[in-house]
Amino acid sequence: MRKRPAPTGTAVDCACCVLDLSRPRVMGILNVTPDSFSDGGDFFTPVRALDRAMAMGGEGAAIIDVGGESTRPGAEPVSVQEEIDRVVPVIEAIVAHSDLPVSVDTSKPAVMREAIRAGAVLVNDVRALQAEGSLEVVRDAGVAVCLMHMQGEPRTMQKTPQYDNVTGEVYAFLASRVRHCVAAGIGRNRMLVDPGFGFGKSTDHNYRLLGSLEKFGSLGVPLLVGISRKRMLGAVTGAGTGERVFAGVAAAVIATMEGARLIRTHDVGPTVQALAVVQAIVDGEGKQEGCNE
Repeated sequence: MRKRPAPTGTAVDCACCVLDLSRPRVMGILNVTPDSFSDGGDFFTPVRALDRAMAMGGEGAAIIDVGGESTRPGAEPVSVQEEIDRVVPVIEAIVAHSDLPVSVDTSKPAVMREAIRAGAVLVNDVRALQAEGSLEVVRDAGVAVCLMHMQGEPRTMQKTPQYDNVTGEVYAFLASRVRHCVAAGIGRNRMLVDPGFGFGKSTDHNYRLLGSLEKFGSLGVPLLVGISRKRMLGAVTGAGTGERVFAGVAAAVIATMEGARLIRTHDVGPTVQALAVVQAIVDGEGKQEGCNE
């Protein structure tokens, strides 16, 4: 077994709380949409969404990621007001009924602003704060942000994704966005990065990235990985969307051993258990290295 890379961040400052990443953690996915690729419509009402959030918290999720617009390939955009109407009541309900930190999965500055007012402490942006005004919203609110790489737009991103060097190009983009955010006044202690599995990438691109995640450690901010139930898993297993739990857990373990600190998943319980096993190995190696006997 090869030596695991040292973590590049052990905490993320989320304004009113700190997300502890001294060991790998799990972000639970909560899609309040009718058309997300895996669970569209399952948690479309605030009551059902709150029940799901509480269940994921009980399974060990460190943070809940609430999204009101599907970013699956071919997805149709929704209006700003519709997205706000979907996510804000759910965020308010989670904050009112639990101590779970909440992230909002959006690229729209107006949605970010309202979600933050409702209690979101992290913005998970597939466009890496490139929309006009989004960077300023995050900077001024003092919340954390996850900067993701995406080639193209959700409706067309999977038609013909092309790279000369997928790892190098994704790395260069994320490095540029980190520098841009730092220059604008967002500290590295408030950032995560996400290479964007499935967002404008072929199956081959995705697996090349998965096998080279260690490179992203030199960005100096924690790495978030989201592979849960994605097409890349079905491509090698033949499993349908709802049958990819085992493949997703395997990918999460690999990502963690390559340096990921936060795993975004639909399948919280199995992933939390798998990461506990990985951490036991890491803890055991640390004891062995520090032993004087």
